[in-house]
Amino acid sequence: MGKFVITTRKNGEFQFNLKATNGQVILSSEGYKTLAACKNGVESVKKNSPEDARYDRKESANGKFYFNLKATNGQIIGSSEMYESVASRDNGIESVKRNAPDAEVVEELD
Repeated sequence: MGKFVITTRKNGEFQFNLKATNGQVILSSEGYKTLAACKNGVESVKKNSPEDARYDRKESANGKFYFNLKATNGQIIGSSEMYESVASRDNGIESVKRNAPDAEVVEELD
């Protein structure tokens, strides 16, 4: 099972990473001003991740592939790493769908 790891950035903001069972980061959040807002972001990922329509599949200017997970209001709640192929990106999306809904939340705060 995957897990959400909440950490503190150097600027004091909070962020989360969703890690697959192998420990690889499959989704990262923006920075949040408060821990509570970060936890709300985690809950939003859990709620929205099963919905295929919430994934915005993208290609970067350098030809790499990635995706954003969006909430119902269209706001980006998480972004993937860069992938070499469309197939790898799509596997990343499936991994988020599998891991996020029941993932535990771990706080690793400084």
